[in-house]
Amino acid sequence: MKFALTVLTLAMISGSPAFAAGSAADNVSVTDPYVRLMPPGQNVTAAFMVFKNADDKDHKVVKADNPISQVTELHTHVNEDGMMKMRQLKDIEIKAGGAATLQPGSLHLMLINLKQTPKEGDNVPITVTFEDGSSKKFDAPVRKMQTMSPAPMHMDHDHGNMRH
Repeated sequence: MKFALTVLTLAMISGSPAFAAGSAADNVSVTDPYVRLMPPGQNVTAAFMVFKNADDKDHKVVKADNPISQVTELHTHVNEDGMMKMRQLKDIEIKAGGAATLQPGSLHLMLINLKQTPKEGDNVPITVTFEDGSSKKFDAPVRKMQTMSPAPMHMDHDHGNMRH
């Protein structure tokens, strides 16, 4: 009886994609996740991270969820007739042995209809689901976007002590 119960338990575990050895969740790691800090009153924000695939086959993120927004969508930016526009995606592909970088102006997770306004330093639990049904949960700290300072202009003209 004990042997039969062990075999049944193993069969149930191995039949579940989330626990199967070699699942996407087992082979894909998440590095540098964060949620963009937005000004008070905004009801959307975005999450960024890098997915690294250590598997020898491609994987796809097909869904994402978090407790602070009503909707979480997979998004990208595309250039249409010289205008940058956001587009929802059905999945985000992570090539075998490669990575998918979610960053501003590119791929990202869109957190829509915020239930609460995250503050800098908060952690947002995010769960991503892969094409095989396995999932991975991680915390994404809320942080300010780094602003880029304009590059100094250097020309060959010297005006006193100033260089342009």
